[in-house]
Amino acid sequence: MDDSQARVTKDGIRIYNESDFAGMRAASQVTAQILDEVADLVKPGVSTSELDAFIEKRVTELGATSATIGYRGYRHASCISVNHVVCHGIPGDKKLKDGDIINIDVTVIVDGWYGDSSRMYVAGTLSRKAERLIQVTHDALMIGIEQVKPGNTFGDIGHAIQKFVEGHRMSVVRDFCGHGVGKVFHAPPNVLHYGRAGTGAVLEEGMIFTIEPMVNLGRPETKVLADDWTAVTRDKSLSAQFEHSVGVTADGCEIFTLSPANRFHPTWR
Repeated sequence: MDDSQARVTKDGIRIYNESDFAGMRAASQVTAQILDEVADLVKPGVSTSELDAFIEKRVTELGATSATIGYRGYRHASCISVNHVVCHGIPGDKKLKDGDIINIDVTVIVDGWYGDSSRMYVAGTLSRKAERLIQVTHDALMIGIEQVKPGNTFGDIGHAIQKFVEGHRMSVVRDFCGHGVGKVFHAPPNVLHYGRAGTGAVLEEGMIFTIEPMVNLGRPETKVLADDWTAVTRDKSLSAQFEHSVGVTADGCEIFTLSPANRFHPTWR
């Protein structure tokens, strides 16, 4: 089936086939490999621009293209969000300090397919409160992914994530969400990380999208800084995020962006 014949649901969500899933696997595994490799560089004294330079070099060496360089004027191969930065942090010269927590978000293009993933890293010694935040955010993603199967709804995903996070007295960011992905960077549906079970579009085999909950230790409100990219917590509380690209299968889902080296969680060290 070519793109012109691909089915789109009444909610505007594209339905992909098995050869499309193969394309997503290839792109997503390049992203996951790069996120594995950059882990060894995350340490106190390293700047986020140094991490981004490594990522850009590896994207090229692995025969991929960065999806973010040039996207709406963005100039970097990654978004790197430190401590109270929720998402879309711009790499710069500021050096990491001991105890900083960092989300690195990378999207590459391979043969037209977009592989999109992010995960958390720690520079030096992890504080107890940051460790709890990272664990809850990681587990919230996986609990959301457990809801991905035909017949469930997108509301089921958001509800499961929200219930788990708020049960740990943390908050889910409302201002940003997951999204459809495939041969475009962002497409329907919007994948909310909160909501009511049984609401929203029904999941069907062949849907491909990201789930990427952002969780704050404090309140959920965010604000975007003057650079028009960097989103931070309004109360300056710590924030964490994990992201996978997934596809709905006949009986569940496939996670395209699994870590080849089992380094998706920062306690792999």
